[in-house]
Amino acid sequence: MSHYHAVVWLDHAAARIFSFNPTDVSDVHFHSHPPHRQVHHKSGTIGAGKSNEDSDYFHGIAKALDEAGEVLVVGPSIAKLHLIRYLHRHDPALEAKIVGVETIDHPTDHQIVAYARQYFRAADRMQPQKS
Repeated sequence: MSHYHAVVWLDHAAARIFSFNPTDVSDVHFHSHPPHRQVHHKSGTIGAGKSNEDSDYFHGIAKALDEAGEVLVVGPSIAKLHLIRYLHRHDPALEAKIVGVETIDHPTDHQIVAYARQYFRAADRMQPQKS
């Protein structure tokens, strides 16, 4: 990614990552393995009752976001929080670049980028101005 801002939309099945500036967008898509692997209670098992996170999936997302300066994480489910937890444990430098986590349903690629551009315009106005 060669742009400063990035947005990742994800659920437990897929992630769509966009890096962008006001005039250009590049994108990367990932799928978890196996598809639709969801974190849920496993009946009759010993332990916390949660299925394991897909570390390869989250690692791929993190690698795609590595060059971003600021990242917005969006999606409809708890997967976005699992990504933040993964980054906290495995990539604190990238976790520090996360500027927001927002819940949005299943928008189109264009809607994701438009949402992120609007988000970063508002966030940039809130930052101290450099002289």
